[in-house]
Amino acid sequence: MQSLFNPDANQLVIQRINKLTPISLSEWGKMTVSQMLLHCQQPINVSRGTLVLKPNLISFLFGKMAKKKMAGAQPFRHSLPTIKEFKITHEPDFETEKQNLIALVKTFSDEGHAAIKVTKHPFFGEMTMQEWDTLQWKHLDHHLKQFGV
Repeated sequence: MQSLFNPDANQLVIQRINKLTPISLSEWGKMTVSQMLLHCQQPINVSRGTLVLKPNLISFLFGKMAKKKMAGAQPFRHSLPTIKEFKITHEPDFETEKQNLIALVKTFSDEGHAAIKVTKHPFFGEMTMQEWDTLQWKHLDHHLKQFGV
């Protein structure tokens, strides 16, 4: 599995983001490319502590079990449900969100493990740096593939 903490792998993700255009079409799902760029920032914002989500009963009951699957080696399957805080219903500015996402991705190689400010995920519970890294990598990879890059 690649790592966003690795500068070379991080740069490859940024190169893939830079291949997107305002008219890039998805191969599955309902999001536009601009919505996807903003959507991909949300889990990173959770890990950095700038987006605070409250745990709920479902996370208490199923979070640890779901973490094993989500942080495992298998890629995310298409059309997984999205929590309401990550759903983007408006049409964001493509260039703004592209640059914002690149800046957030870059923090992983620039700051290393210090990029992760929160150790407890609101759904999955306590997470290691490796688990945070894997989740972020898989989420970005999933959505970049969704848009053909």
